[in-house]
Amino acid sequence: MIEFRIDRRSGVATYLQIVHQAKQAMRLGLLGPGDRLPTAREVVEATAVNPNTVLKAYRELEHEGLVEARRGLGTFVKKSLAVDAIDRKGPLRVQLVDWMGQAASSGLQVDDVDALYNDVRDEQYPIGEEKP
Repeated sequence: MIEFRIDRRSGVATYLQIVHQAKQAMRLGLLGPGDRLPTAREVVEATAVNPNTVLKAYRELEHEGLVEARRGLGTFVKKSLAVDAIDRKGPLRVQLVDWMGQAASSGLQVDDVDALYNDVRDEQYPIGEEKP
């Protein structure tokens, strides 16, 4: 089951952090069709956020067609966002882990890695252009 982590200093709304983390878990194959999301109560106990915030995030995921609420049972994933290319044991992930190790060994800090990643990503995926 997914465990949400809230960064109160990020400037990103708490409900959006929950939405993004759920989607990321779906993309990585950690959550798939039929899996149950933690109850609002479980998320509140683990993160100390307002229950309405959790429900807002779950409604957003439901609105996007990714999850469905089943009365008395919980909220369940409806579809997968996983792509074979980002499999946790796939070659791209292995290469990225190696690269991250090299970046850390070179003395890069997290902000440096983020800046480098964003720069290369923006070159490869220009805004407004779809890659085939």
